[in-house]
This record gives sequence, C-alpha cells and structure tokens, in this order.
Amino acid sequence: MPFLGQDWRSPGWRWVKTEDGWKRCELYSPALEDENNQLNDISHTVILTGDDEDDEIYSTEDCEFAAKKRKKNHFRNNTDSQCFYRENWIYVHKESTRERHGYCTLGEAFNRLDFSSAIQDIRRFNYVVKLLQLIAKSQLTSLSGAAQKNYFNILDKIVRKVMEDQHNPRLIKELLQDLSSTLCILIRGVGKSVLVGNINIWICRLETILLWQQQLKNLQMNKQVNNGLTLSDLPLHMLSNILYRFSDGWDIITLGQVTPTLYMLSEDRQLWKKLCQYHFAEKQFCRHLILSEKGHIDWKLMYFALQKYYPIKEQYGDTLHFCRHCSILFWKDTGHPCTASDPNTCLMPVSPQHFIDLFKF
Repeated sequence: MPFLGQDWRSPGWRWVKTEDGWKRCELYSPALEDENNQLNDISHTVILTGDDEDDEIYSTEDCEFAAKKRKKNHFRNNTDSQCFYRENWIYVHKESTRERHGYCTLGEAFNRLDFSSAIQDIRRFNYVVKLLQLIAKSQLTSLSGAAQKNYFNILDKIVRKVMEDQHNPRLIKELLQDLSSTLCILIRGVGKSVLVGNINIWICRLETILLWQQQLKNLQMNKQVNNGLTLSDLPLHMLSNILYRFSDGWDIITLGQVTPTLYMLSEDRQLWKKLCQYHFAEKQFCRHLILSEKGHIDWKLMYFALQKYYPIKEQYGDTLHFCRHCSILFWKDTGHPCTASDPNTCLMPVSPQHFIDLFKF
C-alpha cells in the first residue's frame, strides 16, 4: 500500500495549482508557528510538576507528539484562517469502493464548488441563478442542513447584489417565485417529514423570501445621466444587430420598451423567426402553428407558445466542467489535478440540469 502521508490512514497531502504545475500545499500560519516555537523552547524542560517530589519530564518524542496534536487542533478549530486551503473541485462518485467510503451528494457538491465567489463573476452569475432555481423546483428536500444554510446565504448575496447593481432583476424574481411556491407546498406536507430542519426555521425563510420579493418589486432603476453617445444615437442596422444577439424573447421585449425605434425593430417578424429556429426544431413548428390575421405565421406568438412545451437552449458565459478521466467536477479557471496525458480532450461542459442529474441515484 502506498504511503500518501505520515499516516497511511490519512487522505494524503493537499495540492495547489501553480504556473509550474501542481505543488504540495504547506499549511502555515504565524499563530501556529508561535505555538510550535513555544513548544520547542520547553522541549527539554519540566512540563508538568506535581505535589510529589518526583517531577514528570516529557521527552523530545512526547513534545513532538504534543506539537502535532496542537497543529491538528489549530486547523480543526480555525478553518476560516487564510492559511487553510480548500479545493474548489469535487470527485463525483456514486458508490462506495475500497479506496473511498460513501458517495458524493448534491449538498456536498453545492458546498464545495464555492458558488459564493461565482456569483461575483458576471460570466457565471446566470449559471448559478439557474442552478439555484432548479434546486428550488425539485431538489430542495435532498439538501442537508449545512447545504440549506449555504443555499440561503448565497441567495441572500444574490439579492443584495441585484439591489446594488440593478442587473438581472427578472431572473431573481423568477427564482424567488419558484422557491416560494415550492416552500408553500412542502410546508403543508410537514407531517410527512419532507423538509430537513425545524418547521419554524422554514417559515422564517419563507417570510424572508416574501420580503425579498417585495424589495425587488419596489426596486427603482437609477436614471443615468450621460452627455455622451447613447443607444438611441446608434444607426438602425447596429440596433437591429444588437437585437439579433439576444437569445431570450423577454430581453427583446424589454429592450423594445426603451424607445419607439427599438419597439419597431423588436416587432420584426424575421427577428422572431430566427429566434424560433435557434431554439426549436422545424417539426415542433407544425404542432403549434399560429397564424396572424393576414395568414402569415406569427413567429412572436410561436416562440412563447413553443416555450411552454419545449425547453429553450441556454447560453452561459462560463459553466462547470466534468473530467471524464478523473470523474471530477470543477470550474475551468481553477482546474483540477488531472492525470490524463491530454486533459482538454476529457473535459465536458456541465449544464445546470446536467449538474442535478449527476447526483440522482
């Protein structure tokens, strides 16, 4: 059996990704160093004196054991210190093996992948919100107590960020609406023990969600004063090109409410036709064909009708990735200790729904 650490029963060393490759992480802190120096200074002196004449003196080996124990207790009780390193990736295993005991749960993955930092990245914000929405719809009861706290802490940070930045309020409103609807249903079934934790805690969380919804409802967009070039000053072909870049019909409608010119461009039949062709297959058009009064296909109504029956394509600036070689889930920027000869060929982007499916047993 290979020795991965000082104790063969330990999980091994912690590793950090650097420009020169993966290096072993040395856990260090000034407070811990001071404690070790104090132990070293008294390693050959009297440690414990009693009432008896025979004083008990620790040997060097005993002192080293005490230092190791002090170091272990330090990191166990002070996990928030900067010297403590935790990987932002997780090994996805669905069964117990000789090398690993137990399996990976949704709550464990949710806690390990550092979604609190991900919401600060504009590329990952929509991804995390969509993931929280899917968990609220179907997987809320599968979260552990620690994962529940983490879930609502991240949700609180998202609401605060939206209130400050005033970006993407519609996404958060949809998330809170789905979450409140799910909680109302689950709280009624409390006799069946469908929720982990005290019912009073969940009632308080529901009240907090209703408060968040009211705050977002009363959110007033700050009018920006800018004497430079505005959106209305752009040529028509550039405005039309901007509208063609949107993949969400509600974003097109919202932008069309800004000016009469944008409203005219947002009602373009060709724009909505391209949007329908991007999200749906042609055979789906025939099942839900909608004609206008003039006998033409109403592509705008077609889009919203098809959206009720079929899922639309999702676009994200950045997603979680899964390594098929290592069975590790991680953010691509942080990486993971891959052992494949060509790691890029083993990577697979993970959609929010795929993330949920990975932990269904």
